[in-house]
Amino acid sequence: MFELWIPLTIAGAFMQNLRSALQKHLKRKLSTAGASYVRFCYAMPFALIYCWALNFFGGYAIPALNPTFLMYCALGGLSQILFTFLLIYLFSFRSFAVGTTYSKTETVQVALLGLILLGDQISVMAALAIVISLIGVMVLSAGQTKITLKALFTGLFEKQTLVGLTCGAFLGASVVFYRGATLALEDSDIIMRAAFAFSVSVVMQTVGMGIYIRLREPGQLTEVVRNWRPALGVGIAGVLASIFWFTAFTLQNAAYVRALGQIELIFTFVASTFIFKENTSRLELIGILLIAMAIIVLLFAR
Repeated sequence: MFELWIPLTIAGAFMQNLRSALQKHLKRKLSTAGASYVRFCYAMPFALIYCWALNFFGGYAIPALNPTFLMYCALGGLSQILFTFLLIYLFSFRSFAVGTTYSKTETVQVALLGLILLGDQISVMAALAIVISLIGVMVLSAGQTKITLKALFTGLFEKQTLVGLTCGAFLGASVVFYRGATLALEDSDIIMRAAFAFSVSVVMQTVGMGIYIRLREPGQLTEVVRNWRPALGVGIAGVLASIFWFTAFTLQNAAYVRALGQIELIFTFVASTFIFKENTSRLELIGILLIAMAIIVLLFAR
């Protein structure tokens, strides 16, 4: 049976992959905080225009604000920013590869947080798909970072592992909070709920992170404006990714969406192998096959 959240998630993963690729080029010209900020500030105008267009041309009513919605938007935005900064902090460790790998456990954490905070339940087959996906992501990451699976287990109690798990928890929390925000607008149409939740969240992130950068890296905001041409591409790709993601979160359990969203790693793998002609290790290939298997199990579990 066709379900709209599936193509939306795949489109969101693809646009997110594109946005990340564009952001990497900006890292040469901006600080880490500046390159991260671009994804919010340049997406904000497009998010607001999209929300206005839905109202003006589509006839969708602007939802009424409520405390629960605003709380979820604020928590989701803050969690996403904290995830970004913790991920950057991981790179300061001499052996950051182990921690970075554990930061990719968000699919399991999304399932747990979704159950605790929103009461979202998943089927046994979907849980199996999420576990297979988690194993695949960790095997793929081990292959890409040239660390052994043994090192992942022996490093389980090291500081960078704790930071990595916390990093994944904040990413998972942001996803669950964003879904909570869209569900809090229960009297509105699905498309407008997703657009409005994203617009409010990105405004909060732009203002909050803008103040932080102004205080900590005063000249960086000028550089963000000066590099508007490449940053514009990041903003457009980012807003499209978020529109797809938020709409998918509104339609379906966030754990299912994030599990299917792992297809982004397959996009990256295909690009690196067939476009950039990069060598592929056995672990990377096994990881990709496990992720593909998990996606197939997930889709048949529905």
